[in-house]
Amino acid sequence: MKLLHKDIEKDNAGQVTLMPEEAEDMWHTYNLLQVGDSLRASTIRKVQTESTTGSVGSSRVRTTLTLCVETIDFDSQACQLRVKGTNLEENQYVKMGAYHTIELELNRKFTLAKKSWDSVVLDRIEQACDATQKADVAAVVMQEGLANLVLVTPAMTLLRAKVEVTIPRKRRGSCTQHEKALERFYEAVMQAILRHINFDVVKCFLVGSPGFVKDQFIAYLFREAVRQDNKLLLENRPKFMLVHSSSGHKYSLKEILSDPTVTSRLSDTKAAGEVKALEDFYKMLQHEPDRAFYGVAHVERAAEALAIDTLLISDNLFRHQDVPTRSRYVRLVDSVRDNGGNVRIFSSLHVSGEQLTQLSGVAAMLRFPIADLSEEEDGSSSDED
Repeated sequence: MKLLHKDIEKDNAGQVTLMPEEAEDMWHTYNLLQVGDSLRASTIRKVQTESTTGSVGSSRVRTTLTLCVETIDFDSQACQLRVKGTNLEENQYVKMGAYHTIELELNRKFTLAKKSWDSVVLDRIEQACDATQKADVAAVVMQEGLANLVLVTPAMTLLRAKVEVTIPRKRRGSCTQHEKALERFYEAVMQAILRHINFDVVKCFLVGSPGFVKDQFIAYLFREAVRQDNKLLLENRPKFMLVHSSSGHKYSLKEILSDPTVTSRLSDTKAAGEVKALEDFYKMLQHEPDRAFYGVAHVERAAEALAIDTLLISDNLFRHQDVPTRSRYVRLVDSVRDNGGNVRIFSSLHVSGEQLTQLSGVAAMLRFPIADLSEEEDGSSSDED
């Protein structure tokens, strides 16, 4: 993402002009947009024209519109973002107040204006425009007949390909059908890797499976690379890393990313940091429950006591369209930062973010134990009775 212009006043109102450069930037933009914002961008509009003879035709014209945002629709698989709203500035093609849907495009700038830019949104822009955050990881989790190829970027986990091949069982005295099917499966996974993975960007490629599937696949992959003289695979061989996973399903990615050998290698990536923070939280919840809180009410009380060392919060809480509710989460983040705590904003498109959502999207590890919060709550509820 490129920041082309930023003009924010002291009262936090203002506008920024950004240019999305890759698919992931659409996810960042989705997290910046809110209902009521004003979005100015280039778009295609179908226009009806009437000729001198009275015949009506239609043509598609490119024009620049400014919309008051009403609905925001993000497709996480295709990374496409559509924004629907009413036109704020009349031009020759579109009347004032007419509805239009803009589909934001890569390498085309847009201007976003808000009545209030809060710290979380400004951090998101900084993160999106920081080139050092692009330490990408690719992974394939597999079992016999099933493989999921994913890209793990700082902001999201993208499923790039799913390979499914029926593998017949080994028969007594003959394994040829089984072996041929396995070879077809490995070939399909290899082609998916070549088609979807850009090794100029990817720093590390994880291969996870139960048993010896990963070892057999890697042996096949580099045997074929030598046979076909595929320099791309041979030159990037050091980037491949084998790890154990319990299955070939996408959820096994969390196991891979929390493997100590993997975390040491991926220590500079945001995804690995999120997984480790969540692991630490669960360990603390198990061994020191008075220092691990979750749920917004409990976490807010801990923040008031200046007790929070690390706040874990899901980015989907900041997409809440109710302004007071969203402001509540922003205040919580600001309060923890002001008091010297760490804040980790989890992507809801990462496996760790999905897990955090199950804990109502917010959790905290405390500097010191607070034993009486849940007891106080129990006491107050029994008083009400």
